[in-house]
Amino acid sequence: MTINAKLNERRLEATPRGVGVMCDFYAERAENASLWDVEGNEIIDFASGIAVLNTGHRHPKVVAAIEAQLKAFTHTAYQVVPYESYVALAERINSSVPISQPCKTAFFTTGAEAVENAVKIARAHTRRPGVITFAGGFHGRTYMTMALTGKVAPYKIGFGPFPGSVFHAQYPNALYGVTTEDAMNSLERIFKADIEATQVAAIVLEPVQGEGGFNVAPADFMLALRALCDEHGILLIADEVQTGFARTGKMFAMDHYPKGIADLMTMAKSLAGGMPLSAVCGRAEVMDAPAPGGLGGTYAGNPLAVAAAHAVIDVIEEEQLCQRAQMLGEQLVATLQEMRSQCPQIADIRAQGSMVAVEFNDPQSGKPSPEFTKQVQEKALAEGLLLLSCGVNGNVVRFLYPLTISNDLFNKALAILTRALV
Repeated sequence: MTINAKLNERRLEATPRGVGVMCDFYAERAENASLWDVEGNEIIDFASGIAVLNTGHRHPKVVAAIEAQLKAFTHTAYQVVPYESYVALAERINSSVPISQPCKTAFFTTGAEAVENAVKIARAHTRRPGVITFAGGFHGRTYMTMALTGKVAPYKIGFGPFPGSVFHAQYPNALYGVTTEDAMNSLERIFKADIEATQVAAIVLEPVQGEGGFNVAPADFMLALRALCDEHGILLIADEVQTGFARTGKMFAMDHYPKGIADLMTMAKSLAGGMPLSAVCGRAEVMDAPAPGGLGGTYAGNPLAVAAAHAVIDVIEEEQLCQRAQMLGEQLVATLQEMRSQCPQIADIRAQGSMVAVEFNDPQSGKPSPEFTKQVQEKALAEGLLLLSCGVNGNVVRFLYPLTISNDLFNKALAILTRALV
């Protein structure tokens, strides 16, 4: 029996099935865009720990920053004994977000925690209960964020009831004929059938849906949402947990729209290069709504994670990762476009920078094809390329390679991908 097989037996005995595990091999070490399993096999990592490693595995600057902080102190609980690095990171984020200034930022641990706190802040500011999100959106696995998430399987099955005053609208999707007008009409239906607009605290959306299939919000939709929020006194929360920190070719996906559309932004994943850190940033008067003690957490803004985040931002700036994200994304999209003639299952290719996805449908019926999607994943993995799927129907492959990947390794991965598509 292989080492991987023995570890898998131990996993099945020791851990619950609810923690779903995709791969049957176990990581031993990793470097930039590659990881090696316990048997020495190299895998090109196009998953990045689910969009966490925009700066790659173990970037030297990130490692050095963590090591330096490790020698100073590892924990005080910021709410008990604060530290300058937390304040400095908040200042850096405040100055970089496309939100009307002045801004303030609070740090937490996970993306779901950031989203929950954004809802708390919105409710405290508006004194309203209602929250509207969108079908296909993903916001986390806690009870509040499960309610916000617009995808049942596998996140909601068997876990209800969920918190109330949460409603789901349509998200624009050109492939399936959902226009901006359709999406805005669905919001008006919510105001007529479910909750009056004056009782809605916030509208929460991903500017590019992650689990939903990398659907990009059209500019006219974002502008219409801003106008609707202004009309009814509703806050707009942009969930940038997956899209942030250079993935879309800009620091944040909201940078692709006019400044000031969002009132609050949530972020996590690639913020700290693999360390657990999340944040909520927003207009100062909104962020100040909760009373002292209303926000925080024992590990919120952990000093090791904060040190890593400073290094991540430095790397993005110094290595021009926003520009590199755009370049790599264009190369990947061109490769996928070239494969259309050989792969009739390709129904759509969506991209914003290096947030790229390809959707597969059955060419005869036109219906979503999760079967072909799984086949592509398996063929790629057999050649050492790790890919993730997503989409409400499980028929989308998303590409989340580190933006620091070498050109040679990226080209090798694209060659594997082209073979997996035919």
